[in-house]
Amino acid sequence: MIEVIDSGLWTTVQDMGRHGQYHLGVPPSGAADRYSYMIGNLLVGNPENSAGLEMTLIGGEFMFRKNYIIALTGAPMEAYLNNKPISFWEVHQVQEGDRLKLKACKIGVKSYLCIAGGIDVPDVMGSKSTYELSRIGGYQGRKLQAGDKICINEPLFETSPRVGKSIPAGYIPAFTDFQELRVTMGITGYLMNDMALKTFLNSEWTVSHESDRVAYRYKGPKVSFSEMPPFGAGNSFSNVVDIAYPIGAVLFTNEEELIVLQKDGTTGGGFITIGTVISQDLDIIAQSRPQSKCRFIAVTIDQAIQARIERRQKLETLYQML
Repeated sequence: MIEVIDSGLWTTVQDMGRHGQYHLGVPPSGAADRYSYMIGNLLVGNPENSAGLEMTLIGGEFMFRKNYIIALTGAPMEAYLNNKPISFWEVHQVQEGDRLKLKACKIGVKSYLCIAGGIDVPDVMGSKSTYELSRIGGYQGRKLQAGDKICINEPLFETSPRVGKSIPAGYIPAFTDFQELRVTMGITGYLMNDMALKTFLNSEWTVSHESDRVAYRYKGPKVSFSEMPPFGAGNSFSNVVDIAYPIGAVLFTNEEELIVLQKDGTTGGGFITIGTVISQDLDIIAQSRPQSKCRFIAVTIDQAIQARIERRQKLETLYQML
């Protein structure tokens, strides 16, 4: 068991997410930066889908009520175990009574605490992930609070030999203020004229402070819509008859602003959808701080599938190394 002394800014239980419920209005949720989360589980010897803690910007403080091995991944927060600095991307031994304190990260947004055995909370619709808007999953359907006591499953095997293992620098993601985000174009993008499409792809977009696990909002240059709103879609040229949105959908809410749906995204609506950010690059978005910039790069479905294959191969290589 671990006890929450200070819950930080926004800390929730997450795993790989719930699937097969999106058509019922329930998004997948799950770790916003899957790559960092999966490496955390890999380091401590957990199955890929074991639940961990996702921390946002400020991590908080935790007391361990039992001996565990842990790993910290994602945005590098200033971290201390019993007031001594500890590193990210490495396996550490903690003893009963030890305190882990995580301060703010200066780059990136999301950090992960993975513990051998994984966090023990009930499955809801096949997942332990927190979906706060509907108060389901995770720890009582909410972010953590001081005083919460979180149960940990027993590890599947002896974990002490993993202590000290770490990830080579080449496998640690870069947390930068500029990102290139790959997009498969389509859906209702035909409602934007050719100049608008060129502007979308050839311009820099800036992350707004109004960004969270539901969607990231970007501000940029003015684009133009085709002046032909379909019947029943409202008065704005940015409106369409309601459609289902994929996670990663790039929506134009007006001529100078777009949003990209994240893991807690709404399941449908009536905005022009110009395309979808590929799943691997949703990790990059989740680590984007307000005022950072990006550019969208059009890719084919084959290229998107290849990116997924390459990430899986990268993780399999790490598995062999550890």
